[in-house]
Amino acid sequence: MASLRRLVWMCRKLAKQHVDDPDVPAAPDGAGGYAKWVQIALILYRVELEKSLRETEDYLNEMPGVLAVFDLNEAPHYSSFCRWKQKYRMRELRRLLRDTAEQAGWSGEAAIDASGFQRDQTSYHYRDRANYSFQSMKTTILIDMNSLAIKDVHFTTQKAWDGHIGMQVFRRNAEDLRVLSADAAYSWSDLREECRSNSTRPLIKHREQTPLQKAHNARMNEDYNQRRMSETGFSQLKEDDGEKLRSRSWHGQFQELTRKCIIHNLTQAAS
Repeated sequence: MASLRRLVWMCRKLAKQHVDDPDVPAAPDGAGGYAKWVQIALILYRVELEKSLRETEDYLNEMPGVLAVFDLNEAPHYSSFCRWKQKYRMRELRRLLRDTAEQAGWSGEAAIDASGFQRDQTSYHYRDRANYSFQSMKTTILIDMNSLAIKDVHFTTQKAWDGHIGMQVFRRNAEDLRVLSADAAYSWSDLREECRSNSTRPLIKHREQTPLQKAHNARMNEDYNQRRMSETGFSQLKEDDGEKLRSRSWHGQFQELTRKCIIHNLTQAAS
């Protein structure tokens, strides 16, 4: 686990690498405006704090050493964090996620797995308007079996089949994969063929309906066992009450979980 101070520096470095003008002052327009790199670094660092918006402002004001890393004398107003979260959409967060996966050590030997995150914070009124009733957000991650770096994420509020999700995630990352490991929920001949056509070895368990499928599974057992590292990755994401989501909207929940994965990668890179 990275110390809070070290994580601050990693958030700052990542944000400055991500923006076009990293040398812009932290608050070029005074207290009312902040540089893009400060906005990105602070919304990421807030994930580790696990505080509400108001609590985040108070907490940072009690941490002058952290504010100094961001070249700030005082914390931004809590309403600024709310605007910044809405400003940086999934496309930009996915870029940050891929960058941090490389920093954490991406080997190309990856596993794909899914788990649920609780959505109890979502209001009943919003559920009726958005026409969904599921209490958990199905989250699928592509995680390196050696470094536990998360390269890609997929979220859904629908009853989507794992095989189709696996194909979508694989196609987005085919160039960076040497091995793809998955359990029998992802057993689909089209996915295996897609892997082989892209020079990726599919370690995807077969549904054991025939003796031949049982034999295939027995041959891959030794290499497949490391796939359980994906469960370790999920347990780390859910540490310290991290299974519950604060955001009320589905798109806010997607972004919240992606930010969690980015911080997970930075923590892995620092460990």
